[in-house]
Amino acid sequence: MKYITFDQKLVEEAIKWQPGGWPLGNLLLSLAALVLCVLLVGIVGIERERKGRSAGLRTHLLVGIGSTIVMIISIYGFPITDYSRDVARLAAQVITGVGFLGAGAIMHRSSGIKGLTTAGTIWVSMAIGIACGSFNFILATAGTLLIFLVLTLFRKVEVKISKNNPTMVVVVPAGEAVLGKLHSICHEFDASLHSMSSNISEVDGKNCVEIVFQILFESGGERSEEFLTRVEQEIKPISVHYLNRK
Repeated sequence: MKYITFDQKLVEEAIKWQPGGWPLGNLLLSLAALVLCVLLVGIVGIERERKGRSAGLRTHLLVGIGSTIVMIISIYGFPITDYSRDVARLAAQVITGVGFLGAGAIMHRSSGIKGLTTAGTIWVSMAIGIACGSFNFILATAGTLLIFLVLTLFRKVEVKISKNNPTMVVVVPAGEAVLGKLHSICHEFDASLHSMSSNISEVDGKNCVEIVFQILFESGGERSEEFLTRVEQEIKPISVHYLNRK
């Protein structure tokens, strides 16, 4: 037999260990898959827990362990004489089901969409679980390391890039004409407005309009604080601030 990966060779040698006719090698492989899944998915879950996300360590572990168990069942959970089985069928159902679970972590608010990253980490926890359950241990480990880098190191890159196109929230009294003033300020700062939305709200018993928009500075985002000050002076809003700024 020609092996493609180191894991396949490991599995082949492990399943040969059957003292007294008992397939203890398969049992050890399954236990190793579960333990590795807990360790790897735990890394992702702890990162989400530290960020204070609603889907934290326990949620990610449940998704990962469940995916591992389903994958092991699809391989060993049916009679060996059933040659018509498709070991990938259960995994496909898990992928679809976890997709719906991740959608539940996404919340749409007037200030934008929240929870996309957490929904993504729930989905990749499932992928790690499937990789462990199919005994692709090296792939699962390497994938987890990359996921952790994306959640930590790439966060700093994302923040740096977002300075050039920050999202601003402006709350003004209902009936105030502010769009013309905003466009005038943008022209002054060589910027443009994108993804604008508005929502009726109430502040101190008075009807207000909350306007959310993204600003693209053609010459860079170093003038974002000046832009904020100019909006405060020209429009005199009830409140104004940038989203996700540190």
